Amino acid sequence: MLSTEYKRVLILGGTGEAAELGARVATINGIEAIASLAGRTREPSVPSGNVRIGGFGGVAGLVEYLRQMKIDVLIDATHPFANQISYNAAAAAKEVGIPRLMLIRPPWNKVKGDRWIEVDSNIAAADVLEQQQAQRVFLTVGRQELATFAHLKDIWFLMRMIDPPSQDALVPPGVILCDRGPFVLDNERKILIQYNIDTIVSKNSGGDATYAKIIAARELGVQVVMVKRPAVPAREQVADVDGAVAWLLGKLRSKE
Repeated sequence: MLSTEYKRVLILGGTGEAAELGARVATINGIEAIASLAGRTREPSVPSGNVRIGGFGGVAGLVEYLRQMKIDVLIDATHPFANQISYNAAAAAKEVGIPRLMLIRPPWNKVKGDRWIEVDSNIAAADVLEQQQAQRVFLTVGRQELATFAHLKDIWFLMRMIDPPSQDALVPPGVILCDRGPFVLDNERKILIQYNIDTIVSKNSGGDATYAKIIAARELGVQVVMVKRPAVPAREQVADVDGAVAWLLGKLRSKE
């Protein structure tokens, strides 16, 4: 029988893994799972169960929430590039004195046939496009990063994102395509051919939902400018939902 000392688990979400984890944790007797979404997309995919949407207001706000809601365990299942909330979560969990886990999917690895140029930031990616004299670029780094590429007036961009940018946003020349993954290989291949794409700019998000564009690029010989993941705080870490559930059950049983 599991200990009842741990009762509430806060899952910092926004990924498919976070939604799946929330559903799994909700089936554990005596445990209440609360999923938190940043609310950056206008129509987020909201998981079932208890959900809060919006930021916490930095470390202090998260600490206050953890204490107010009597959270016993914090699981960070945010996007690999959402490193600021991960640092905030690390600091808040330490201050409150509760266990913290990161559920973070493995990055993609370059394989035979891939034509990758790996860079450390979107700014570096924009520099590479200019240096490589790219002409038609499939930009898949999200609407918040569009301004980084807006000065590249001699390049045409196909820009895919979930929500359109605001009317006053700085946007590079090209076409905006609003769509939400997962994406299938046939469609990604058609996009690259239809728009005569010579370069893809992508974050190394990992997972299956957006990997089809990388496969299509490999098949068609399209260059990929791959933005590496930012650093994240030291942590206990698992790579999948099964690992997160096993970790959580271990924490609960250790308190019996």
